[in-house]
Amino acid sequence: MLSRLERVKLIDDAAFATDFVASRRVERGLSAREIARQLRTKGVAPDIIEAALAEVDEGAEYETARALGERKLRSMARLDPAVQTRRLAGQLARKGYAPQLVYRVVRELIGTAQLGDAVEAGF
Repeated sequence: MLSRLERVKLIDDAAFATDFVASRRVERGLSAREIARQLRTKGVAPDIIEAALAEVDEGAEYETARALGERKLRSMARLDPAVQTRRLAGQLARKGYAPQLVYRVVRELIGTAQLGDAVEAGF
């Protein structure tokens, strides 16, 4: 039964994974690592996940994280820079971005001095 559905393209994991990657990156700003984790929990094969994420390189990952950070920062304009740093770093980390990328984006958007203070405070 499943093979028949696959033949008539009613079940297509590759198309699903490609669409899933595109929507999660654009709509939710998720990292490739988090998207891969979600696809694995849905039972998508590792080779299909890898193919769907092939177009997401480090530059694209950075651009997505930075755009997400800029949107978040606009909503926190009146907050203290240390609070902005903690909240922005937390949001990016929850979206699955690597610590180095989180640090880079926060440093670029908020500034090095505030980031240093937040790191000392244990962000």
